[in-house]
Amino acid sequence: MIKFCARCVSPCQSGFGADWEDGELCGGCRVWEETSKVDWEIKWRRYLDLIDGALEAAPDREYDVVVGVSGGKDSYFLVHHAVELGLRPLLVTYYGNNYSDAGNRNLFRMADVFGSDHLIVRPSVKVIKSLNRLGFAIQGDMNWHNHCGIDTVPVREAVRRNIPLIFYGEHGFTDMHGMYKLDDEVELTLRGRVEHSLRGYDWHDFTGQGLKVLGWECADEMLQAEDLRWAMYPTDKELTDSPVRAIYQNFYMKWDGYQNFRLASDIYDWEESDFRFTRTYRTYSNVDDIHENGIHDYLKFIKLGYGRATDHSSKDVRAGRLTRREAIEIVKGMDHLIPDDLARWESYTGVPRDFFLEYCDSFRDPAVWSVNNDSWTKRDLDGRNREYGKVPRSLKSVWPDPDKTHAWRTQMWSKLVSQGCFE
Repeated sequence: MIKFCARCVSPCQSGFGADWEDGELCGGCRVWEETSKVDWEIKWRRYLDLIDGALEAAPDREYDVVVGVSGGKDSYFLVHHAVELGLRPLLVTYYGNNYSDAGNRNLFRMADVFGSDHLIVRPSVKVIKSLNRLGFAIQGDMNWHNHCGIDTVPVREAVRRNIPLIFYGEHGFTDMHGMYKLDDEVELTLRGRVEHSLRGYDWHDFTGQGLKVLGWECADEMLQAEDLRWAMYPTDKELTDSPVRAIYQNFYMKWDGYQNFRLASDIYDWEESDFRFTRTYRTYSNVDDIHENGIHDYLKFIKLGYGRATDHSSKDVRAGRLTRREAIEIVKGMDHLIPDDLARWESYTGVPRDFFLEYCDSFRDPAVWSVNNDSWTKRDLDGRNREYGKVPRSLKSVWPDPDKTHAWRTQMWSKLVSQGCFE
């Protein structure tokens, strides 16, 4: 049975490896408790020593630090922080082609605002559309390409240019659900990138040969290695020969996205979203990607039974900006909603809306979802079981058997491809 945190609204069934060892508080709440017990002065001194050691290891460096930026509030904070430390940053962006208007303005102002060089890596739209479809078809994540770009492009550039440091914001798996403790001081590694951020897949899985190995010849996207060079992580030898370390700031300073938003807004005139999201009340989170709070998050709800409203309100409960009762009402009103951006994604990729909604259902986790009266049913925060739509007739005989479900997906996708929906 699904249970929920006694303090916030996070469920035990999480996409982040949640730890519920004490049975009452989620891992994210326990990490938040750690922030009041950590000696941040000691952390800060260790952080400065880390930076000094990294710089000494690369005396001929082109820049001091790569800052992976999307143009969001946290990006502004990170560059502000690097400049305050007296570092020379190179801003590096993977551009996933799904920016909102406000997100584009924030991103393209950064070079002028901070007086820093800004490198933007932008794969062809054709490749990105293919990866949208393949990510959705194979693993139910149309934004896989963004996860890959964010954790690959800054590392490639740092290694290529002999830049010893990479700054990332919070380690999301720790900050949100407590995968690690703050004393672990996790850094980005190849293994963490593939197993966590990329959900076990890598660039080669989306080439023609890779799709064949996965049993997805029917996808027929015909991507080649040369289309995905930006997604290729440095080799072991390149990493060994390089001084690069990619560090997450929340292990060395008390991280709060809302405070980053205030800083970015007050000092740099950073813009919130110019439209309200369907699936969360926040207008200052994930402004750079119109699908992150939208259908990407809707897919998480379909899989795991919760979404962005749960994530955001849980953080705000921990910080004292919401009560748990208020958070429950927000989650009940938003987590299940189909977002407006689905229309844009349908036009962008050629995947029809009705097909998208039916296909999504095949990714429902049986640890969260059950079938009652031919309807998808799950236990909610208030302890009640609720129904969330009818089970497609074609899925009734195959879900949740993984082998049958895989066969169903490939058959469905093959039919869609044969209809000529894709460019």
